[in-house]
Amino acid sequence: MKLYVGNLPYSATQQTLQEIFGKCGTVESVNLISDRDTGRSKGFAFVEMSSNAEANKAIQEINGSSIDGRQVKVNEARPQEKRSGGRGKRW
Repeated sequence: MKLYVGNLPYSATQQTLQEIFGKCGTVESVNLISDRDTGRSKGFAFVEMSSNAEANKAIQEINGSSIDGRQVKVNEARPQEKRSGGRGKRW
């Protein structure tokens, strides 16, 4: 199950999230979202746990907890919506 992790401090790293979520079970992947131009974290990530039970445990234990002074939000990730457009316009 894929989880959305929001309100992360900009200091958070993939390793940090791996360690925190690893306490709740097996972490399949961590995708820390960063700005493509600056490379700076956007303050959210997606963490994939190996089972629904582990994901639910992570939601229960980590949602609302503090990471570097920020109260993080953890919930089940929604499917990505299709986006229209992109960079650059055609005239």
